[in-house]
Amino acid sequence: MDTKMNFDMYVPTHTLFGAGMLNHLHSQKMPGKKALLVISNGKSTKINGYLKRTEEQLQKAGVEFTIFDQIEANPLKSTVMAGGNAARTNGCDFIVALGGGSVMDASKAIAVMATNDGDYWDYIPSGSGKGKIITNVPLPIIAITTTAGTGSETDPGCVITNETTHEKTGFVHPALFPVLAIVDPELMLSVPPKFSAYQGFDALFHSIEAYVSNGANLMSDMYALTAIENVSLNLPKTIKNGNDIEARTKVAFGNTLSGSVMCVGRCNSEHSLEHAMSAYHQELPHGAGLIMISKAYFTHLIKQHVCDDRFIKMAKVMGMKNATEPMDFIAALTKLQEDCGVADLKMSDYGITPDEFKKFAINAKDTMGFLFSCDRIPLSNEDCINIYAASYK
Repeated sequence: MDTKMNFDMYVPTHTLFGAGMLNHLHSQKMPGKKALLVISNGKSTKINGYLKRTEEQLQKAGVEFTIFDQIEANPLKSTVMAGGNAARTNGCDFIVALGGGSVMDASKAIAVMATNDGDYWDYIPSGSGKGKIITNVPLPIIAITTTAGTGSETDPGCVITNETTHEKTGFVHPALFPVLAIVDPELMLSVPPKFSAYQGFDALFHSIEAYVSNGANLMSDMYALTAIENVSLNLPKTIKNGNDIEARTKVAFGNTLSGSVMCVGRCNSEHSLEHAMSAYHQELPHGAGLIMISKAYFTHLIKQHVCDDRFIKMAKVMGMKNATEPMDFIAALTKLQEDCGVADLKMSDYGITPDEFKKFAINAKDTMGFLFSCDRIPLSNEDCINIYAASYK
């Protein structure tokens, strides 16, 4: 039996989902009196008015706030430490994360360092981390997502890069579930097509990985298949017309479900392989890296016949109703990438060279080896190198 009949599910985040939901922030119970309002180091939340709207909502709720606007894509440990210090210095007792996955992930790590001493990597349980136990409860978090990509608004994990050691890895703690998540597709209308695609595929791969992992169960299957269907059938529509609010809503729904998938199921080593790439190449968007290696990665699994029926099922919910072979999934995935304009992404465009593949494989296993334990078959270093090589352009 390839589906576990038992599962352990805990997703305590209060979620407000739907167009216009940001307008209801002020009427929600606030977890504190002064917020560290965390945004990216870019301009989108300011230019598009999302920051101003959030500020107005907090003011209506009687909440003071101070802005921390230093979060980069693939957030760095040094930025997390600066954010933790900013929360302490300004007397903040909770965090509002306004942005995409990087902002939400960084906010969770900042929440840890706002209340705990030492270095963030002291608490990382893998790689060069010291695995120390958090002694003080992290600050509570309100997550307002402006993208549909990571599902971080409803899960207890975050991924941060240690720029000194080139380790990009996750940290999970029950206290990092946001107390409130606002998923408002209106905030996603301004995301450019390229980044909509990167983010959408990240959400998609969370659920695809969970569906073919060894942790698949009745509940994770339900979430994963629904997420795969909603993202696959609607992401191309958002690329074609960014103002299609119905398509944006359905992709956002798939993304939120993919966050829940990670609470009741698990991703697998595809994510580890990508994190190794962007750990060394900071400018590589996570979703783009996943797209680059996805066909070779899943083709490897299919050739090993790890779960033929599951690949056929995914091909069907992705729109290939007459799928009969596992490789039909690769055909469906290829078509989706073509429809979204991301089929020709190149590692070389981000400075990646083939002589790095061995380094990536070792880094992936040393830093995020725990995801390899979620694979249905073991992947050797040689397997990983071959996947990188087959993906290289």
